[in-house]
Amino acid sequence: MDNINNKSEIVNDERDERVVEGEESPAPKRLLDELIKQSAHKPEVGAIIEGAVIGRGSKTLYINVPPFGTGIIFGREYLNAKDIIKKVNVGDTVTAKVVETEGEENYIELSLKEAKQAIIWSEAEKALKNKTQFELMVKDANKGGLILEWNSLDGFLPASQLKPEHYPRVKDGDKDSIIEELKKLVGQPLSVMVIGIDAKEGKLIFSEKDPDNKQRREMVGKYALGDVAEGEVTGAVDFGIFVKIEDGLEGLVHISELDWSLVENPRDLFRVGDKIRAKIINIKDDKISLSIKALKENPWHEAEKKYARGQTVDGVVIKYNKHGALVSLEEGVSGLVHISEFKSEDELRQKLELGKNYPFTINVFEPKDQRMTLFYGHCPERVTAESGLSGRVAKPVTPSLPLDK
Repeated sequence: MDNINNKSEIVNDERDERVVEGEESPAPKRLLDELIKQSAHKPEVGAIIEGAVIGRGSKTLYINVPPFGTGIIFGREYLNAKDIIKKVNVGDTVTAKVVETEGEENYIELSLKEAKQAIIWSEAEKALKNKTQFELMVKDANKGGLILEWNSLDGFLPASQLKPEHYPRVKDGDKDSIIEELKKLVGQPLSVMVIGIDAKEGKLIFSEKDPDNKQRREMVGKYALGDVAEGEVTGAVDFGIFVKIEDGLEGLVHISELDWSLVENPRDLFRVGDKIRAKIINIKDDKISLSIKALKENPWHEAEKKYARGQTVDGVVIKYNKHGALVSLEEGVSGLVHISEFKSEDELRQKLELGKNYPFTINVFEPKDQRMTLFYGHCPERVTAESGLSGRVAKPVTPSLPLDK
């Protein structure tokens, strides 16, 4: 019995030695590796992974991506990352972004350049969240503000986000003079923080202002909702105007709060240095939002007495957008003619030319929400066919055309 056990141990020892020495078939190990690959979730496109460089060709880099297989950087991705790749050696660990999970010859196609950009934008997100301060050199200036470089990215610091001592004080808001003043800051270091990020658009926005400034909190604390403030326009941008309420404190008038009428470009209405009155409509996180139109009579109040659903009116086409055409009935009162009324956008533009008057029929009329939609032409019978729409119903335009009750 002991002899049998001894033989069994010898056989097992020999089998172990063969496995170690590679004499036994490697098929079970290959099968195990394959099962691991199949059971693991493949990295998704856009995922950031790490792997060791296991080989390189003249214009190709091979990366080990366990347990999924081998990744490859080639073609345009190789050329885009030449400066990075020339510093990489076999055995080095690199970070890459997945651009194709099953690429050429079943390699996982990777990008070093995109991975680097993704990491930088991730760091920018952290900086935004943590309100991290950076000391950055001013690289250039334009009419809107300053260009700063951070981690190889160009960021923008709007003039409105400069501290008072750096803000260009220019008479009559002359653009050339503003640029000249801003260019004086080129080459100087500024203490800034990230306040806005849009990785898809490649936009990085900075501010020189300190959001935790105690003095600012005390200044903001003096104001309340509904207060009317007098101030000076310090900047006009695409989305509104900045107004200095007092030294060191600015508020924003969003483009939608400038006037009851459609405003395409705030710069057409306001210039730096203009004196304005505005109502405080929001105070949040030491930021003040203002409204100029809130101090004007709301034209929709009068419109509620004059217009009704089913009524035919004359209107002027004032703007096209992706939804259709915007039509003005009077100053500050406008409605939308939906693009679905026409076969195509070209037909809409042909039949409804900008600046021209046409007859329209009011389909939806909700003055409290300042909402109105229109049908092109005199067609009150179409309104009667619509269901589930709110709004005051007009009296019948003609006895033969009954409307909703």
